[in-house]
Amino acid sequence: MPLKLAIVGRPNVGKSRLFNRLAGRTAAIVHDTPGVTRDRQAVDAEYEGIALTLIDTAGFEDAITGSIAHRMTQQTITAIAEAEALLFLIDARAGITAGDQIIAQTLRKSGKPVILAANKCEGRVETPAEIYGLGLGDPIRISAEHNLGMEDLVAALEALVPKAQANQEEDGEQEDEEYSEDIEEEEDEFSEDDEPLEDITVNYLDRPLRLALVGRPNVGKSSLFNHLLGEERSLVGPEAGLTRDSITAPWKAGDRDVLLHDTAGLRKKARVAGETLEEMSVASTLEAIRFADCVIVMIDANAPFEKQDLTIADMIAREGRAIVFAVNKWDLLENKAGGISRMREKLDRLLPQIAGAPLIATSARTGEGIDRLADAVTEADKAWNTRISTSTLNRFLEGALQRHATPAISGRRVRIRYMTQRKARPPSFTLFGNQLDALPEAYLRYLSNGLRENFNLKGTPLRFSVRNSKNPYAPKPRK
Repeated sequence: MPLKLAIVGRPNVGKSRLFNRLAGRTAAIVHDTPGVTRDRQAVDAEYEGIALTLIDTAGFEDAITGSIAHRMTQQTITAIAEAEALLFLIDARAGITAGDQIIAQTLRKSGKPVILAANKCEGRVETPAEIYGLGLGDPIRISAEHNLGMEDLVAALEALVPKAQANQEEDGEQEDEEYSEDIEEEEDEFSEDDEPLEDITVNYLDRPLRLALVGRPNVGKSSLFNHLLGEERSLVGPEAGLTRDSITAPWKAGDRDVLLHDTAGLRKKARVAGETLEEMSVASTLEAIRFADCVIVMIDANAPFEKQDLTIADMIAREGRAIVFAVNKWDLLENKAGGISRMREKLDRLLPQIAGAPLIATSARTGEGIDRLADAVTEADKAWNTRISTSTLNRFLEGALQRHATPAISGRRVRIRYMTQRKARPPSFTLFGNQLDALPEAYLRYLSNGLRENFNLKGTPLRFSVRNSKNPYAPKPRK
């Protein structure tokens, strides 16, 4: 089992850079501006053979109650309480400050093992003598940016691993006994007379569903994220743009295990250009979308389907991700009668490529619609994973062609002979026939709508490719 390690320190001492170094990837935004990290972020990693659950934290500051800095500090205090061990990072160049003294006192009171590390020790930088006054033993000299002193840090971590594993093994023995009993019960319920699989199957991998919350700034993504998790996991407030990094946490949608991602708001490109931190936040959100299986697009009920909402939804559809729309702040809407019907008509008209995608009225503040949102995510995930047999598809195709024949191009009718599904996630189909390159977009949309209705493929984009039959009368190229 991994050692849960929280990295703690003042703003701008290099916590996120060390977090990325130990994680083996760019999991947190790094910038010279103090206070870039605002939420606590946890990732599982393995560094030099040591299994770790790393927690990156915001800077620990003495601030006015209710301010952003105070809320960031509360996130760090929560991380200290959750961790099994603490890595206290100080800036060797800046020396020991009053802030370091306050953090050291808090860590000593926690009663948990603390590793003291002096960062930015590259070159001829000396460790400040007052560091020993923190009462946390000898510091480890490192440079997270230049990968110096990491061998000593590994040795300190290895000394903590056996203690953490011993505590976890005691808890795990009881879980193993319960798990084996569950397996026996499932085997008793299994029967050889169970019905065979249907023509429409859903493929699932033995891993959690990856779900991202995406939308414009200040539409309530972090509030919904916290409500789903049942804890204050992300920083929330009236200020727009509080979230900068994509934060990940485990969640359950019914019986489905979910990795939930809170992301930074996506603003228009013109407003982001030249703002380095904004650009990095947007890049983090785009990475979360590419990583996701399903995306919840958050819409403000008081200003639904603005141009930026449509741009975000179209981008997600082009990435081929399942989509669910959450119309948030529904409790603040004055005229609710017929509101969802009007939004549904607008959604299908403006985004025909994902027509029929689930549209759920929610309130992250009151919890309204959250259960329906979880059900919609599960259904969209099923649609995204659906695979349809070739025989079933061609029965559908035969009926579709009878209802609406393909158009004629230059006096010759486009002919679709048959179709197959080449893959799922998202469902992708190949049409075989003649002159298919000339098949109008409107006819492909007609087939898409028919597939959505007949096979419950709402909430997922559909993709088509074509293969034309060879013309036996075409002149052969000369050798």
